[in-house]
Amino acid sequence: MYRRKIMNDFKDWKNSGGKKKALVVKGMRQIGKTYSVLEFAKAEYKNVIYINFKENDSARKIFDSDLNIDRITVDISALFPKSRFEPGKTVIIFDEIQECSNARASIKPFMEDGRYDIIATGSLLGIKGYNKKSGRGIPTGFERIIYMKPMDFEEFLWVKGVDEKVIDYLKECLKNKTPVSEATHKAMLRYFKEYLCVGGLPYIVDRFIKTGDMNVVYREQRDIIEEYKDDFGKHLDENENEKTDFSLLARINRVFDSIPAQLSKENKKFIYADIDKHGRSEKYQAAIQWLYDCGIINICYNLSNISEPLEGNKIDSVFKLYMQDSGLFTAMLEKGSASKILSGELGIYKGAVFENIIADCFSKESRPLYYFHKDSGLEVDFVTKIGGEIALIEVKATDGNTKSANTILKNPQYEVKTCYKLSENNIGISGGKITLPYYMAFLLD
Repeated sequence: MYRRKIMNDFKDWKNSGGKKKALVVKGMRQIGKTYSVLEFAKAEYKNVIYINFKENDSARKIFDSDLNIDRITVDISALFPKSRFEPGKTVIIFDEIQECSNARASIKPFMEDGRYDIIATGSLLGIKGYNKKSGRGIPTGFERIIYMKPMDFEEFLWVKGVDEKVIDYLKECLKNKTPVSEATHKAMLRYFKEYLCVGGLPYIVDRFIKTGDMNVVYREQRDIIEEYKDDFGKHLDENENEKTDFSLLARINRVFDSIPAQLSKENKKFIYADIDKHGRSEKYQAAIQWLYDCGIINICYNLSNISEPLEGNKIDSVFKLYMQDSGLFTAMLEKGSASKILSGELGIYKGAVFENIIADCFSKESRPLYYFHKDSGLEVDFVTKIGGEIALIEVKATDGNTKSANTILKNPQYEVKTCYKLSENNIGISGGKITLPYYMAFLLD
């Protein structure tokens, strides 16, 4: 359907030497896991055997007895008559493998046998306590786990048909700190705002490309949000029947629905009491972890100090929550928000929207998310490492100042010399502050 960077990771797995491992692809629903895996498998293998454990209860029963590979392959052949098992030329795809704990346990004997490759996917894989069946355990040491996320901005540009030469030109401008030509700058800002509103879910991107209608995009996004909500609080019992923990469901919904309001505050720290006057971490921690493990949200932690290692200065109890997909975040706002973003008219949520998209971009580059806030009033939107050095990131919806960043840059107690200010403005340098347009966030390394 569309070009995805994760295909390179799949090829690296297939061509890697050493101990044979299964490929396990984790990620939220609707990000194209199944499509990407099938496209890769069809291109790389003579025989592709696809099993969806969420849709096929009979397939689950194949793994209820012993995990003998010859017996399993015979049963698969009986259930799926077109299956062909040729050593070295066959891949078996276990889709929604979280629905069948014994299928996941079979990965170890399959890898030890060595005749067939295994690719598994899971949208709720990794949710603590999701499958309560007393299975045969997780095949530690026999899986290569890859986390798949929605399309990033560069992939979105590929879909738009933007030439690679344009992206190379942007990289060169960033490297040399020279302004982007005005025509390209305006075009890229427009694409970035479109990406902010549409997000990176392939189906939504496809609807946008085919219709160009933000109303269609909004309706589809709202449908997907409702699909996600249908999953909240679900688990499989000891017989692998789907159940809902209604107490957890209510808490997840409260956390999820509060994200836009939490981010619209001056201090965007997540406050439990804002969703429940009796709210405490012990009451809502499991709900937050559920949303994070499912890949729906990103967690950005406050730092006690800006020094290396950043992870060692993380304050676990103080954090901000961002949506993993910026398009879904936009759809959580009032209807018509996308049009206001594109026209530059969005009001109170404008800062939150642009912070969320930068968190989204950084997450897709596998950057841990940190920020810095002190009661004295110092606050920096993000703290990360760029070029091996700690850097401050300020996200400005307008031409706001960077007072906190200026204070930190001048203070020798902090191990930081550079601040990147992300806004609609073109590239510019002033002292230790580098102004970059939003769309260059994905190029920082």
